Amino acid sequence: LLLPVCYYILFHYVPMYGVTIAFKDYNPFQGIFGSPWVGLDVFRDIFKMKEFSCAVRNTLVLNMLNLFLGFPMPILLAIMLNEVRQTKLKRVYQTLLYLPHFISWVIIGGLVYQLFSESYGIVNTIIKSFGLPPVPFLTQKSNWIVMYLSVGIWQSAGWGAIIYLAAITGIDPQIYEAAVVDGCGKLKMIWNITLPSIKGTVIIMFILNAGRIMNISLDQPMMLSNVLVEEVSDVISTFVYRVGLQSGKFSVGTAVGLFQSLISLVMLLTTNFITNKMGNEGIW
Repeated sequence: LLLPVCYYILFHYVPMYGVTIAFKDYNPFQGIFGSPWVGLDVFRDIFKMKEFSCAVRNTLVLNMLNLFLGFPMPILLAIMLNEVRQTKLKRVYQTLLYLPHFISWVIIGGLVYQLFSESYGIVNTIIKSFGLPPVPFLTQKSNWIVMYLSVGIWQSAGWGAIIYLAAITGIDPQIYEAAVVDGCGKLKMIWNITLPSIKGTVIIMFILNAGRIMNISLDQPMMLSNVLVEEVSDVISTFVYRVGLQSGKFSVGTAVGLFQSLISLVMLLTTNFITNKMGNEGIW
């Protein structure tokens, strides 16, 4: 355990002191220790920014939609994979479903624009060949949200199905055999045996996903976004990158990151508390 403990101490706990930048007028030449304290002034400035409010709103909307539309997909995929009886065919399906997780978002973004661009995309080229007007998949706000969610689900659903598939394979086969003897069909076995057996795993994964409700990685929105949809695509991560790094306002970037982490912690604790109160087993 020595190496992983040292790793977490050096790269996760020691850098936590950098959070104090959120309470300072940080100057790179003076350093963290030499920069003057300003208290909560940075946070007051942030909450007055219209761009920050827009980024928070977009982050919540996109994550909520992804939670309710994307969260069930790995479960469905795991159940469908479990029903494939041919081992070789099952491995092929698993490989094809896991593959998008290992593709860089830079490549995925390029593929999306090659396929769905209004001017030169393959899909719109086919649509125009039938004499129909091109569809603004990536330049109209509502269409962009649909594309963002669809591409995100395609990229992550297969990889997310691994943990559910592992939970399903841990179910005692004798339960299914008894159900078959009793004349139970496939759908009834899924509803009455498979889903109740993996309920604990589903709840834990839901709590963890709810805890990330304020977090969106930088790569996906940056690779899929453009100027025409910036009003719905600008999220907290892109806001921090633009304001904190490109503009050199390190105190602002750190303060936003701290705010984001606190909200995520509150969501995690709240979701776990509600789960325990409903009689289910949460993370703790």
